[in-house]
Amino acid sequence: MTGDRTDALDDRSCRLDVPLPASLAAGTKPRVLVAMSGGVDSSVAAGLLVRAGYDVVGVTMKLFHDGGEVPDRPCCSLESVNDARRVAEHLGIPHYVLNLQDRFGRDVVADFVAEYAAGRTPIPCVRCNTFTKFRDLLAKADAIDAPFIATGHYARVADGRLLRGEDDAKDQTYFLWGIDRAVLSRMILPVGAMTKEATRAMARELGLITAEKAESQEICFVPDGDYVKVLERELPADAPALMPGPIVSLDGTVVGRHEGFARYTVGQRRGLPGGSSEPLFVIELRPEDRAVVVGPREALLGRGLTAREVNWLVPTPPAVGSAVQVRIRHRAPPVPGTLVRCEAGEVEVALETAVHAISPGQSVVLYDGDLVLGGGVIAGGRRALPVRAA
Repeated sequence: MTGDRTDALDDRSCRLDVPLPASLAAGTKPRVLVAMSGGVDSSVAAGLLVRAGYDVVGVTMKLFHDGGEVPDRPCCSLESVNDARRVAEHLGIPHYVLNLQDRFGRDVVADFVAEYAAGRTPIPCVRCNTFTKFRDLLAKADAIDAPFIATGHYARVADGRLLRGEDDAKDQTYFLWGIDRAVLSRMILPVGAMTKEATRAMARELGLITAEKAESQEICFVPDGDYVKVLERELPADAPALMPGPIVSLDGTVVGRHEGFARYTVGQRRGLPGGSSEPLFVIELRPEDRAVVVGPREALLGRGLTAREVNWLVPTPPAVGSAVQVRIRHRAPPVPGTLVRCEAGEVEVALETAVHAISPGQSVVLYDGDLVLGGGVIAGGRRALPVRAA
């Protein structure tokens, strides 16, 4: 590092201590592998870890094939790789590019396509965290004898438990429910107790080039936000999900035609036929007959849901009958609920308050206060879901 950089890192006027995990003795300097996307959050995470005395190694994941259509996004682009490298140079830490494009294509993109083809609406960020960012990143950490991994997620880890971020407006635990519980003991999330404004202020104090960089709001591999382009590229020309079909009302009356049910999701209003006395919304997708079912907003109300692929982040899952808080969308306020069935990989939850647009393929995350209990993929909503005895 140059003298100026050393001075910048030693300036304690903006220091935020990142505590060592309880499993390590004070004064040790363990190696930590930091996922650096080229954005401000992961840049600050790396900077804070350097200040806290860790042996920091930065890595950026290459997720796209050379020559492919890469969207111009603040995340996952060639520009972002270069930004991450420049931040690492500024901090005086090594930086590597990890080629995960084949695994990302298999675990994230292929699943994204398959879910839309089945009439569901996936969240690829959940799959990316579950597989690419934590499973594959952890394997790389093992290869370089790094006992810890770190990211710029707004969430907290304490005593092997995942907790919501201090700033509820930025909390990202909704996207982290699928990770292996064993990863939590090796995870460090330096910005989890910060607001976005504090993170940017820290980046400015550290002199990081990413301090004012815009946030990534779209799916990283979807050019221009048009996910149908990805489906058209990956699915065969005669895929039912992209073929015309009927738009039907709740009573089965055909009220229009569509050009592929994969272009719709539960709760959508845009692109539906007019002429109704009240606004129409997508209530259900029926892949078996390629139908898009529409109805009034009230038909979207759900008092319960079922979920599959459930992953628990606590040693003992809550018992049937337990009260939980339920989040069905990122940034949606959790609503009170009751766990009414809990079997291998599946749960049913009754909701005290009806919510709109419980969409198959989206995630549901269960909380006990700030503690993340676990989550799963929504299989379907229920207008009413009676609580059943255990």
